[in-house]
Formats: sequence, C-alpha cells, structure tokens
Amino acid sequence: MNCPYCRNPDSRVVDSRVADDGVSIRRRRQCTACSRRFTTLETTSLNVIKQSGAAEPFSRTKVINGVRKACQGRPVTDHDLAVLAQEVEETVRMSGAAEIPAHQIGLAILEPLQRLDEVAYLRFASVYQDFTSLSDFESAIAKLREERSDLPRGNQRPLTAE
Repeated sequence: MNCPYCRNPDSRVVDSRVADDGVSIRRRRQCTACSRRFTTLETTSLNVIKQSGAAEPFSRTKVINGVRKACQGRPVTDHDLAVLAQEVEETVRMSGAAEIPAHQIGLAILEPLQRLDEVAYLRFASVYQDFTSLSDFESAIAKLREERSDLPRGNQRPLTAE
C-alpha cells in the first residue's frame, strides 16, 4: 500500500478492526518514511458472472435499482432497500465463492423481498422467473398464501393487492 502523502510503498499496520459486520477489515497504517497515518479498508472481491459470460464486481446499488422498480408505489423506503441489499450481499458472500452467477443474486433477492413487501415480490418474481400467464401469478399467490398459513396467527399480514 503506497502512502497517500509521500507515495512511499512501505507502511506498518498500527491497528486492525473488523468493519461492516465482518465483511471487511479496517486497518490503521503508518508510513515508514514520513510517519503520517492513514486508514485502509480491505474487502474480498466478489464478481458477478452475467449470462453473457462477462464478469463485473458485485454492486449493492445495482441490487437496489433492480428491486426499486418492483417497489414503485409501495410503502418501501430507501433504508428498507439498503437493508435488503446488505442482506443479499451477506447471503452471497456466505457462499464463499469469489465469483457468483447473476441468477444466484436474483434468488438471494427473492426471500428478503418477500418479507419486505409481497406485491413487490410478485412484481420482481414475475420478471425474474419469467411469468408468461395468469396461472403463473395464481400459483405464486397460492404459494404465498400457503406459506402465510404456516405462520403463527399473530405474525400474519393481510395479502395486499393494488
């Protein structure tokens, strides 16, 4: 790591701490030449393999933007979307793989989105799972109702419709 002040390639680690719920490490460093201190943040790289075969870095922003479209007109805040994106990233990183297919990102989005807003979930699933008929929607709604009936009485929310 080059010193940001004098560009010296040598530095020593003064302090290390886990950051972002264990996703990264924050290191406090001191330059061996000018003695100035600076901070680095170390994370593992996670690449998404697109259907075309191209690889690109994982982006929470892309997850948020993709889900935001499904949440238009729904009572979902930017904070809710940020929490969802963080949960998706944590789920994907738990696999331990450095490269993950884009399809797995979509699968990782479905469960937290279903908990967040069922209508947004149906919208996202209809595109992601390529619904082609009303029966696809009916099957998805029936599955949601079935899962809901498995919940204890106090935890059930009414199925909302637009």
